Amino acid sequence: MTKDAAAGFKVAVETELSAVAAAEWDACAGGTGDRPPPNPFLSYAFLSALEDSGCVGGHSGWSPAHLTVRDASGRLLAASPAYLKSHSQGEYVFDHGWAEAYIRAGGSYYPKLQVAVPFTPATGPRLLVRPGPEADQARRLLAQGLKTLCDRIGASSVHVTFATEEERAFLSECGFLHRTDRQFHWFNEGYGSYDDFLVALASRKRKTLKRERREAQEGVEIVRLTGAAITEADWDAFFAFYMDTGSRKWGRPYLNRAFFSLVGERMADRILLVIAKREGRRIAGAINFIGDDALYGRNWGCIEDRPFLHFEVCYHQAIDFAIERGLARVEAGAQGEHKLARGYRPVETRSSHWIADPGLRRAVADHLDRERRYMASLHDELEDATPFRKGTVEED
Repeated sequence: MTKDAAAGFKVAVETELSAVAAAEWDACAGGTGDRPPPNPFLSYAFLSALEDSGCVGGHSGWSPAHLTVRDASGRLLAASPAYLKSHSQGEYVFDHGWAEAYIRAGGSYYPKLQVAVPFTPATGPRLLVRPGPEADQARRLLAQGLKTLCDRIGASSVHVTFATEEERAFLSECGFLHRTDRQFHWFNEGYGSYDDFLVALASRKRKTLKRERREAQEGVEIVRLTGAAITEADWDAFFAFYMDTGSRKWGRPYLNRAFFSLVGERMADRILLVIAKREGRRIAGAINFIGDDALYGRNWGCIEDRPFLHFEVCYHQAIDFAIERGLARVEAGAQGEHKLARGYRPVETRSSHWIADPGLRRAVADHLDRERRYMASLHDELEDATPFRKGTVEED
């Protein structure tokens, strides 16, 4: 796409991830040697499974446009997972109002450029830069390259979603607008067991969760599977759960059956599949991905509705696993204030937005300023809704 002759850098757009070597991509995403990137969603294995299964590309509305920076020798220095979008589905950072306003004003909001992990509302690096003396320059070339690509393809905007705070600050320096939102994460304060965690809660809340787990598990077997223990039969069952819940909630599930087999082949050791069985029959399940310091809850589904089973399979079992593995936190995905009652806390998420049209940019900037003030005021209110003891010792 461009070349910085002085430095010998080349910035290019790849329309297929297969154009990049897996080892090079993973090195930019924080992988070292045989060790994969700390965030599983930034790994070549995960992103390539989305492309190879057809979940992105084709007629999905997610057309790969991955930005790369190479040195004069052709060595990959930096990359961004980027997609040309013809809609605003599967992003979890909602800009439908921006699109409608721009269209009413006579503009064309689509296509837009999305820098993200498709269908995955999990914070992580979006400007993937290999460590080294050229890292700062490579990162700046990525940011400038996104703007240049936006202009060349006639896109309305660039959206870097679920970025890290460091990237948010850097992109703000580069002229991107800043947006904040909230998720709910559970934090491991060195607990040795789930009971240790319960001790940190108010007595009434502690009893409520004990009862909730007891009722959820009554007559049900909960199985946690990872690695080679996950079979195609498990994937068949989980896909049925996923399709049932997806069809009822939003009408068009984003992931297909092939995707689950591919990630099972390519990164099984980084997957935790929680399955609920009744009388030997699989009735519900949740898929989680295992990072170096976090467990990421992603999708859930069931074919038999039972009280509290959703909370058990998605949230309590994730806490159990995180404690056993010594993971620092559980990230339970987008939305869901019901997570607060299960010991999850409000956490800020961030995205950065480059708006090409000056008029739309001014309107969005004003909206984001008001939205950030509201989100900041909401934090204390959400924190007060958590079940943790508020500085007093309580008796059971």
